[in-house]
Amino acid sequence: MSPSVFSFPNKIIFGVGTINTLAEQLSAFSPHKVLLVTDKGIRQVGLANEVTQRLEAARIDHAIYDGVHGNPVEEDVFDGAAVFQKEGCDFVIGMGGGSPLDVAKLICLKATHPLPLAEYEVLNGGLEKISSDLPSMLAIPTAAGTGSEVGRGAVVTIKSLGRKALVFSPHLLPKTAIVDPELTVGLPKTLTAATGMDALTHNLESYLSTVYHPMCDAIALAGVKTGAQNLRRAVENGSDLEARGAMMMAAMMGAIAFQKELGVTHSLAHPLSTIADLHHGLANAILLPYTMAFNKNAATDQLKDIAGAFGVNTHPLSPEEAAQAAIDQVAQLCKDIGIPSHLREVDVKAEMIPRLARQAMADGCHLTNPRPCTEGDMIDLYQQAF
Repeated sequence: MSPSVFSFPNKIIFGVGTINTLAEQLSAFSPHKVLLVTDKGIRQVGLANEVTQRLEAARIDHAIYDGVHGNPVEEDVFDGAAVFQKEGCDFVIGMGGGSPLDVAKLICLKATHPLPLAEYEVLNGGLEKISSDLPSMLAIPTAAGTGSEVGRGAVVTIKSLGRKALVFSPHLLPKTAIVDPELTVGLPKTLTAATGMDALTHNLESYLSTVYHPMCDAIALAGVKTGAQNLRRAVENGSDLEARGAMMMAAMMGAIAFQKELGVTHSLAHPLSTIADLHHGLANAILLPYTMAFNKNAATDQLKDIAGAFGVNTHPLSPEEAAQAAIDQVAQLCKDIGIPSHLREVDVKAEMIPRLARQAMADGCHLTNPRPCTEGDMIDLYQQAF
């Protein structure tokens, strides 16, 4: 796999061994002192050393903040911003899965924007409140899931809101992403499966979204195909760099595609992280077959295309049969990679459902779902998945 350089939507250095270009990429910014934002797991397995050793070799001063939670909360952002200020940093590197990358973006935001974090939520008019006056950021993903390295948004649980919130602005987009499949080789099978399904869900839901964006539609459909062809391989053999690289590309495609917005799967999944502390990708994966069935009659043609992306010969099938084939393909993929079929298998409690449904209705993702959703629909979907 030869390294390639893309500029869509930001500068992406993609390929095996591209972590070796870190010093070269940083030279364009001439940072005085870098803050590396990551989590304790990344440090414990030694991946953070891939950055710190190269910073030391290039004589670039740095500090580390590793307090990011799996489901990030606003205190992660405040604590990281305090380290940024105390250490006199002027540049941020985010390294890890979607959580450290999202927190890194918000640390950049809080370095120069004094309002409470809730004021920058997209549903609160935050887009207009975010200026270009932010420290520059470089993203280094170590999982193939959210695609946050090419995304303009960050998701965090905000205490005053009592739920996950999206902060979105083009100014949050990392200036550069180094996407090296070798950095994902040590990811356990369970996380490879969950993050991979997160990438697949982003592509699939954005393709079903009601927003008009043909360019993103093309990317999303190709992202579904890439995920369908490579996720089993990446789970079965974590050293398969071709499959690992393909899944990292699928993750980026999903994050680019959801400029089109998403759907009810994400509205249902976000509260599961806040209330049940469920991994976001795992929540998406469990819910996806149920939400596809919910959307079947409202998105029959799109689901037929999804079936085709999974390799189904849809020509002899009616549109309804092809749509069902898409649902069956996703369910089978989940089964093959070890995703549980029901929420009760991952310690979600039935008594949580009313609260989950209220938060799901407050989440804006379902507003672009192909089938309109009521709170009763949310309860029904949770109960079906339970």
